[in-house]
Amino acid sequence: MKIAIVHDWFVNPGGAENVVQAMIDVFPAADIFSVVDFFSDDLRGKFLHGKYTQNTFIQRLPFAKSKYRTYLPLMPFAIEQLDLTDYDLIISSSHAVAKGVITSPDQLHICYCYSPIRYAWDMKFEYLKESNLTKGLKSIFARYFLHKIKIWDFISSNNVDHFIAISHFIKERIYKCYRRDSTVIYPNVDVDSFPLCEDKDDFYFTASRLVPYKRLALIAQAFSSMPERKLIIIGDGPDRSKIEKIAMSASNIEFMGYQEHKVLKDHMMRAKAFIFAAEEDFGIVPLEAQACGTPVIAFGKGGVLDTVVDKKTGVYFHQQTTASIIEAVDLFERNRDKLLNARDIRAHAINFSTDVFKNAFKRFVLEKCEEKGFEM
Repeated sequence: MKIAIVHDWFVNPGGAENVVQAMIDVFPAADIFSVVDFFSDDLRGKFLHGKYTQNTFIQRLPFAKSKYRTYLPLMPFAIEQLDLTDYDLIISSSHAVAKGVITSPDQLHICYCYSPIRYAWDMKFEYLKESNLTKGLKSIFARYFLHKIKIWDFISSNNVDHFIAISHFIKERIYKCYRRDSTVIYPNVDVDSFPLCEDKDDFYFTASRLVPYKRLALIAQAFSSMPERKLIIIGDGPDRSKIEKIAMSASNIEFMGYQEHKVLKDHMMRAKAFIFAAEEDFGIVPLEAQACGTPVIAFGKGGVLDTVVDKKTGVYFHQQTTASIIEAVDLFERNRDKLLNARDIRAHAINFSTDVFKNAFKRFVLEKCEEKGFEM
């Protein structure tokens, strides 16, 4: 069997690229395709096992390395130009256009779907606001292109034989957008890089890229009303000035800005609890915290419902408000000694390890290949 793995793009490594790395571990003979690939040799060695990818014409367009997202309107056309006719099994790793590759009836196409294209579906208006595209001629063009991409995204879902969703939240979104069923296989988390620490210090912790939907400013505002409880924030991004302003006015909040991974991990291990206020498709960082034995106080919506167990590995709050966060922190303080055990929390996180992902993913793919009549 010839196997192709198609990923949206290789630019900045993240959770999706960790998944592709694990896929290549499972199927080391696979060839790799993407819209663009600007990985350095070091990143190529780590995530792609040194493999070079086959890319679309967008790779050669002006400023593609830094402005590849501006070519989104061309990406549906570009991904359809990848010739995969020689392959039996196509695995797409898709949060944008990778699943849109053209396949034939005698090929098997399995899509590992991080989400239908968010900015074309339910997050369209948030995307337009963040991009300052709510008014004017640019807004009209943007809305038109997103409309066209939404139509293409729905039509191209018919190219997929089997969908895998990263969470039950995404399983519901896949059905809502495509009217297709899917199987949940959680993405791999490098839990081994976050060792258990049972001795916790007296501070709360949060870390993220400082963008509006992560709601770190909301967390800071909540803790500014709890002067007896210390909060440490690590991160950088567009919301930095807003969060710095809140931290400067509150003596119990320490804002550290961008820090190296080892500093972040140290705080993750020692924190009394990790605070997470975003609505995420999955959410890797809360699992990294739990791998350290650190409980998570989380907004109880989205992928976190799969990764944090209420009253066992953390505590939910149910509204993205300061009052709801304060109430959850109070609940955590009253219950953490009798309900939340560091070893039990880490044991839960181990269920999301890379080995667990590889076994589940390989089993699923082999089962579908057998149903298709392919021999591995």
